[in-house]
Amino acid sequence: MPETVPEPVADDAAALDAAVLDGVVPEGASLDRAGEWREDPDAIPRLRADGRTGVLVVRERRVPLGDDGLILVPAGDPVLARTREWALLGRRPDGTGLLLALQDPEDDTDADGSWAPRWSDLREALPVVDAADGELVVAAIALAGWLRDAGFCPACGHPAELRQNGWSRHCVSCGREHFPRTDPAVIVAVQSADGERLLLGANAQWKGRFHSCFAGFVEAGESLETTVHRELFEEAGVRVRDLRYFASQPWPFPRSLMVGFHATAVDEQAAHGDGEEIIDVRWLTRAEIGSALAGSGPVGLPGAASIAHRLIVDWYRR
Repeated sequence: MPETVPEPVADDAAALDAAVLDGVVPEGASLDRAGEWREDPDAIPRLRADGRTGVLVVRERRVPLGDDGLILVPAGDPVLARTREWALLGRRPDGTGLLLALQDPEDDTDADGSWAPRWSDLREALPVVDAADGELVVAAIALAGWLRDAGFCPACGHPAELRQNGWSRHCVSCGREHFPRTDPAVIVAVQSADGERLLLGANAQWKGRFHSCFAGFVEAGESLETTVHRELFEEAGVRVRDLRYFASQPWPFPRSLMVGFHATAVDEQAAHGDGEEIIDVRWLTRAEIGSALAGSGPVGLPGAASIAHRLIVDWYRR
């Protein structure tokens, strides 16, 4: 399935250079997750009592943005009073802590309008924050989703209490341990044999407004490579060769890890949509991709927050 990222493209080449080639959460960003603190039962109380600790609030997979980017609330701020769950995110280079505060979508602590950030999801936030904050946003949204949805043991249905400062749960009944889950998925940019055209598809849910690379989840017992070949044949009718790894991107909608590849079609004429999930496939020339990246058609492309966009840009600039 082409990745579901219906966002506007960059307005011009300058914006593309600035926002895309470094990627969102570009290489080099590395959140210090302070693994040894996870085993310290006093870590979160200690950090909550430290006014230097930065707290990222998450509500319904959204984080607060201000004019200067991501907003980290100082520990002890009144806006944190109704937090449902606390978790450790890590620490800054100076050693001060970073916490996650999971809150309900509507919280009355800011009902008076004294705190009115712009609540933004991953697609909105990643293009406008720096590398370090981008990695923090992805980790916080992913962990918050698990904290919200995994309060009970999937094996026996009994409550599962938090352990490791938010990074595991222990079932109080059957004793099983549970951890935040990541579901691997592949996403592939398919080029023609001469390397001058790119195959993109339109998902039915987009109603033809966007074309993207082809993607799909890894099934039980599959390797990444097997998934690539299966998904491309099922969705676009093409066999591929020369599979080449590109990059990966955590994509917590709700818990995916997108693993990106480039590949070459064996028989370009065989390309066709499956008629259900994929309603259209198109071979686009380099010039057409350039126009689409600049926002002038002939198709809409996924937004700069996605690895799909980075795959397309990487192919275009070869």
